[in-house]
Amino acid sequence: MRVIFMGTPDFSVPTLAALLDSEYPVIGAVTQPDRPRGRGKTVTPSPVKELALTHDVPVLQPEKMKHPDFLSALQVLQPDVLVVAAFGRILPKVILDLPPRGCLNVHSSLLPKYRGAGPIQWALMNGEAETGITTMLMDEGMDTGPILLQETVSIEPEDTAQELSDRLAQVGGQLLLKTLRLWESNDITPTIQDSANATMAPMLRKEDGAITWGQPATMIHNRIRGLSPWPGGYTFCRQDRLSIWKTVPYNDDSDVATSSDEPGTIVKVGKHEILVKAGRGMLGITELQMANRKRMNVSQFLAGYPLTPGMRFAVHPEDRIQ
Repeated sequence: MRVIFMGTPDFSVPTLAALLDSEYPVIGAVTQPDRPRGRGKTVTPSPVKELALTHDVPVLQPEKMKHPDFLSALQVLQPDVLVVAAFGRILPKVILDLPPRGCLNVHSSLLPKYRGAGPIQWALMNGEAETGITTMLMDEGMDTGPILLQETVSIEPEDTAQELSDRLAQVGGQLLLKTLRLWESNDITPTIQDSANATMAPMLRKEDGAITWGQPATMIHNRIRGLSPWPGGYTFCRQDRLSIWKTVPYNDDSDVATSSDEPGTIVKVGKHEILVKAGRGMLGITELQMANRKRMNVSQFLAGYPLTPGMRFAVHPEDRIQ
C-alpha cells in the first residue's frame, strides 16, 4: 500500500521511521508549517519534516486542511492509506474519504480512555499505573473511530510526560506496522469503541501548571510528573515564580509538620530536599528552578535563594507568606 504520513512533533518520528524502514512506500509527509520555536523564536521545521527530507520524501505543509491546492496535491499522490500520528489538526471528511483503505491513527492511550490532545499528561496526572497505544480507523470524531489494535505499556513511578512519551512513541511505530500488515490482508476486524467508558484528555494550558498545595502530596507529585516538560509545575514565593521539576510524596507528616501548618508551608529545609506541607502528607522537592535560570538540585538552589521553615509557597504571588 502507498502511504502518506501525517505527523508533527517528536512523538511522530518513530512511526515515520518505522514506515521508512518497512515494505510500504511513503509517498508523502504532511506536517505543520514551520513555526518559531525556542527562546530565540527561530523559525524551525518540525521533526517530521526534518526526517522526511533526509529520505527525499515530498513534504506538504498546509495552513488550511481544505485548501484546494493541498487537496489536489493529495489526490495527485494517490495514496492507498493515510497514517496519522500526532499531526495536531482534525482531518475533515474530504481527507478521511480520500484514501481507499482509510486513515489509520496512532494514539497514545488505551481508547476509549483519554481521548484528546493530552492523553499522556492526563494519564500521569491521574496516577494511572498503565497506559498504551491504540491504532484505530479514523472517523470525524475526536479519537472516536473503531479500534484496530492495542498494546499496554506500564507507567513507572517516576515517569515524566516526556519519558513516557518517548517509550510510547517507540511502541507506536511497531504497532502501526503490525496494524498495516493485518489491515492490508484483511485479517483485522475494527472494534467499535464503548463511548460510555470514554474519558477526555484536553490540551493543557500554561495556567494548568499552578500547584494547588491543598491537594494530597501524591496527587501533586503526579501532576508535576504529567506537566513535565510543558507547561511545568510552578508555585510562588516572595513574589517569585518557582518551577518544581522533581518531587517525592510522603503520606505521613506527623514527625515534622504541625496541625497549624497551612498547605504550602515549608516545614523542613535539608541539603537534598525541601519538605512542604500538602493537603495530606508532605511533598519533598528535590529539583526546582527560578525564572530565567537553569534547573537545580536543592543545594545549588539554596546557595542563591535561601528558604527557611515557616515560609509558604502559594498558587498566586499575592497569597505568599514571607
